[in-house]
Amino acid sequence: MDLRRLESLWAHVHGLTVLADLGSYTAAARRLGISKAAMSQRIRELEHAAGVPLVRRTTRSVRLTEAGLQLVEASRGAFAQIERGFESVRNLAEAPRGLLRVTAPVALGRQHVVPRLPAFLAAYPLLRVELQLSDHLASLAQEGFDLAIRHCDRPPQTHVAWALASTESWLLASPAYLARCGAPQHPSDLAAHPCLHYPRPGEPAVWRLRARGPGADPDDDPAEVAVAVTGPFGANNSEALREAAVAGLGIALLPDFSAQAALQRGELQRVLPQWQALGGFGSQVWAIRPYSTLVPSSVQALVAHLRDGLAGGFGV
Repeated sequence: MDLRRLESLWAHVHGLTVLADLGSYTAAARRLGISKAAMSQRIRELEHAAGVPLVRRTTRSVRLTEAGLQLVEASRGAFAQIERGFESVRNLAEAPRGLLRVTAPVALGRQHVVPRLPAFLAAYPLLRVELQLSDHLASLAQEGFDLAIRHCDRPPQTHVAWALASTESWLLASPAYLARCGAPQHPSDLAAHPCLHYPRPGEPAVWRLRARGPGADPDDDPAEVAVAVTGPFGANNSEALREAAVAGLGIALLPDFSAQAALQRGELQRVLPQWQALGGFGSQVWAIRPYSTLVPSSVQALVAHLRDGLAGGFGV
């Protein structure tokens, strides 16, 4: 093949490697910043030049042929090396720059990420941050995010992860509710109270607690207690649950970062503080990104900024 013709197809070969990683023309086009039609055209031109089919298309999926896989494996390392070289040159700049796409849970993002962004952007004026707040666990690679803030016990092993802050879950209710209905003295008492639950598909509404304070675990009590709970309201957002608890609808299980301010204002009170809630929410806030040998300076800067800002945790 003529060398000039081959050089004109380098971007097409790179597009094929992206398509192989993401398995979708739409996702690959988004990653490359082109239209889906342009993406399809690149693959057709590459197949015409190669003389063999490279992609097998069905109504539900996109898969590479054996020839396509062979071409991707032969070229992937070269493109990865180019990416590392370019990023190393970019990191020579004095300040991080460009667009940084971040995703975070709604409550955590609104209350603890967004308030820390003005100082970060003031420190790095050449950077732009695009933040998507969603409790949906996005695929960073497929949706094009540079960084995700996650509230979980352990991050995926396939990702680079930085621990930002420890967190725990609390049982809380409003003073008015406790005056009206009384406070439970033991986790088993929760079954008789209206409980505000965070629904998770396929999981029963069960709260698990472990005794942790002096006198909280008498000889006749198990170390852990599981209680099936019911109540008039559930929501997959801790802010919504917090406001329902403040309104006196019942007892809520909330992450400390969502309950902290309401607790300080006296709008909520701890319930069964001598018992530790298990598995309600994550025990750690993480910053994660897909594994790579080189982490962009913009990502490093934001991680450091959030780690410093959240170093004190969320306790009252």
